[in-house]
Amino acid sequence: MKPLKLGHVQTSAEAELATALMAAIGTADFAARLLSAVEPSLPASHCTVFALRSSGRVEAISSASVIGEAATLTAVEYMRMGFDQQDSNMVWLAKRKPGKKTQMWVAHQFSDEVANEAYRLLCYGENGIRERLSLRVVWPDGYRFAVSFYRNFSFPDFGEPDFDWMARHSSLLCAAVMRHIQIAPRPVLDIPLEAQLTTKLSGRERQIVAHILAGLTTKEAAHEMGISATTALTYRYRAFQHLGIRSHRELMVLLGTGATSSDRPRKA
Repeated sequence: MKPLKLGHVQTSAEAELATALMAAIGTADFAARLLSAVEPSLPASHCTVFALRSSGRVEAISSASVIGEAATLTAVEYMRMGFDQQDSNMVWLAKRKPGKKTQMWVAHQFSDEVANEAYRLLCYGENGIRERLSLRVVWPDGYRFAVSFYRNFSFPDFGEPDFDWMARHSSLLCAAVMRHIQIAPRPVLDIPLEAQLTTKLSGRERQIVAHILAGLTTKEAAHEMGISATTALTYRYRAFQHLGIRSHRELMVLLGTGATSSDRPRKA
């Protein structure tokens, strides 16, 4: 046949999702691309991907927030505080036995279902997150992972249409996440800045840095933290000093972003 020049081709939502997920595989900002890919049908404020190896070791694969680096910074503290050992996704997956085929479940959790107050405050309260919708996966070789989408209070509650959407697209999401893990297995916690945040900064210093990266002014961050602006400035100064930087611009360069400003699993 004679070659046919293609102009604008109208594609289905499923085809666009598949294309976006394929483009995300192997990228450094995988979770951010997942957020963007599902946004038309499953808008969310945060996304995380955590894996559980057969050895029992939890790995932070990727994390992202719609604004700033809140999810990534929270993931660092989540691992440091050992909350990965209390996470309902990881605890539940650890109890599942591998089968001959890949097994998948859809799970939902509200923040008030998290029993540990410190865990709830860090992973939900400080980020204004109300709930989490997850796809839990167990591969035949014993490798397990959970990809989760979170909504803060500016979003409506997850509902049946969202659960159904996740179930219908579970195989596609599962394939994309697993292929990404195979191609780019480097854990998020190996990133130099995140290692520094874990080892060099106090809890309050990490908080102020998280708020700055989320785009808040020092005064706004002080309000969020329930402290005076003067105290917030002190934490900001100490954090920058410990990181060996002097300005917000240098923080962005260090980060690598540039200088511009009811836990009942459903089998899928």
